[in-house]
Amino acid sequence: MRAPGFWYRPPGLAAALLSPLACLYALAARRRQATAAPQGAGIPVLCIGNLVAGGAGKTPLAQAVMRSLQARGIQAHYLSRGYGGRLTGPLRVDPARHGAADVGDEPLLLSRSAPAWISADRLAGARAARDGGAQAVVMDDGFQNPALAKDLSLLVVDGGAGFGNGRVIPAGPLREPLADGLARAQGVVIVGPDRLGAAAQVARLAPAMPILTARLKPDATVAASIGDRPVLAFAGIGRPPKFFDTCRELGLTLAETVPFPDHHPYTGADIAGLLDRASALGAVPLTTEKDWVRLPAAHQGAIKALPVVLDFDDTGALARVLGTVF
Repeated sequence: MRAPGFWYRPPGLAAALLSPLACLYALAARRRQATAAPQGAGIPVLCIGNLVAGGAGKTPLAQAVMRSLQARGIQAHYLSRGYGGRLTGPLRVDPARHGAADVGDEPLLLSRSAPAWISADRLAGARAARDGGAQAVVMDDGFQNPALAKDLSLLVVDGGAGFGNGRVIPAGPLREPLADGLARAQGVVIVGPDRLGAAAQVARLAPAMPILTARLKPDATVAASIGDRPVLAFAGIGRPPKFFDTCRELGLTLAETVPFPDHHPYTGADIAGLLDRASALGAVPLTTEKDWVRLPAAHQGAIKALPVVLDFDDTGALARVLGTVF
């Protein structure tokens, strides 16, 4: 589903009318955390989460954390709920056997760089990773899940969307009150230009919180392979315009942009329509890596994916935060 537009506008009538439900949601979230008894996995658990519904850049940050741990010689595994997949785990992802419909798009993408596990029960998944040889777990999402104790939690914020209107679901995009979430985190990573003052909000509520800034750096070789040809860009992520902006920053000419809902399960008909439209425009069809792994296998060869990595403004900032655990 797409987030309601009013979530990212100054609070108005819709937010006001939904405020009573938002209060109940916030109370339930607070109670869930207060009554929980988190259990450890026996190895360090690093959680990459966010405070709003939808995407913010968790997967690129999880990959950046994994690269940092690998550089230290730490054998870390990924852990994900496997959203969008039919399997519940605990299960180690095998890219040769599993597709996005089985395990979800994010674990499938993550499994390219390190062992990845899915588990609806995060505690069981972390312990399965430990038993499978992991010395640490990098958990993509799950910040609001209280069952598994975290040794370090990093919150990702999309600089272009911030915390929306600052209200809790359904009056706004927040999964819990901002102050509550920040109280359980050890760092905040703002991805892209901070257009809405997210850093100032964090500093006001949590003055000692480390705030890291980073940008998504796309693979320039893909742009070079496209050359001067126009592009039909499509994406089914939390905020598709973020991908379209990335394409423009690379200097690509966008003949058309097509947004889909987050985690959209592409069908053959979807892709046939996109390819027909791209052909009519004389354009190259281009999407995100996360979308590409959800494409029907028969169509993957006809569509280019644009890989991105998280590039930190302070190259040593992430290592310093991770150094509090390792």
